[in-house]
Amino acid sequence: MPLADKIRPETLADVVGQPHLIGENKPLLQIINSGKIPNMIFYGPSGVGKTTVARIIANSANMRLHKLNGTSASTADIKEIVGEIDTFLGSSGILLYLDEIQYLNKKQQQSLLEYIENGSITLIASTTENPYFYVYNAILSRCTVFEFKSVEPAELEKAVRRGFSEISKENGVEYEVSDEAVNYICHGVGGDVRKCLNTVELCALSSVNGRVDVALAKELTQRSNMRYDRDGDQHYDLLSALQKSIRGSDENAALHYAARLIDAGDIISLSRRLLVIAAEDIGLAYPQAIPIVKACVDSAMQLGLPEARIPLGDAVILLATSPKSNSGYNAINAALADVQNGAVGDFPRHLQNKHFDGEDANIRCQNYLYPHDFPNHYVKQQYLPDNIKDKVYYHYGDNKLEKAAEEYWKKIK
Repeated sequence: MPLADKIRPETLADVVGQPHLIGENKPLLQIINSGKIPNMIFYGPSGVGKTTVARIIANSANMRLHKLNGTSASTADIKEIVGEIDTFLGSSGILLYLDEIQYLNKKQQQSLLEYIENGSITLIASTTENPYFYVYNAILSRCTVFEFKSVEPAELEKAVRRGFSEISKENGVEYEVSDEAVNYICHGVGGDVRKCLNTVELCALSSVNGRVDVALAKELTQRSNMRYDRDGDQHYDLLSALQKSIRGSDENAALHYAARLIDAGDIISLSRRLLVIAAEDIGLAYPQAIPIVKACVDSAMQLGLPEARIPLGDAVILLATSPKSNSGYNAINAALADVQNGAVGDFPRHLQNKHFDGEDANIRCQNYLYPHDFPNHYVKQQYLPDNIKDKVYYHYGDNKLEKAAEEYWKKIK
């Protein structure tokens, strides 16, 4: 049995992490202590205590516990559980712990609705994905969502010390574990208690004469400082954090998030987002940022990793330290909104592609004024359709470049 299962907490007091949920006077603890367990969804990364807390709740509630995993559960499994309702087995209530609920299809989830609603089954579901995106609304509306978070290194230290103590008893070996090794393990597993204890077990098995130093910890700690799944929430959260850091002109934070993407080998997502940022957030305040970032992206794609990090890093710093303007972004969005809402009309006659008028034409000649024939290459004439002829989509930004353009056109027009 893996160490993580051997020392799995039996009470909430032994659970490491999640003080915002099960700390003193916190909501989940209060609910558990009340003895009335509602339908709940536990959301958060793997290895942070979702299953452990669910088991403790089931034991404290004295209910019959069934556990299913969404990756392997079938409709027959659900029917079997439902079949216990109104039998001796289910007389004290049935608590269904459903791990990875997002993998159940809509029909499977809906098969539970009636029993969840009337209280025959109490559901505790867990998911590593955002439930508001991956769990059907009918289930969500009947559940309270609690978010579990990665466990802080200071909390993980308790698990590490306890793990070595348990292995010492089991193996009859007194392990000499340096503080540096403990610290490295706690900081190197990305807040995952299970990985933390797996590392403890590996270190104990690999130690010579029970000595565990930082060199051994570095060699065996599972590399998981960064939780990253290209199809999961972390992917989009990481890209969002990158863009918001650049928009906020914090080059150090932007470099951090870019480094996480580079470390995961995902230079395609990083490159695409940098191209978007160049146009959306820097835009007309420094238009040259767009071709410069494009050149950096092209270089990165030609170079590949690890060298690709260099032009991509340059692009991140350039964008973060550039003046910002979203005037162009707002302008095209406003124009699109009008078009999509039906605010369109006929082209003004002088803009149409007609050079010959038939005998029945009410207006003869196109009457288009060619701007290059006039001073400063400008002449006033109507370009928008009649019904929106006075519409203004673009408003000059307050940066130096756009202000200069505004002054120029005020003077000309």
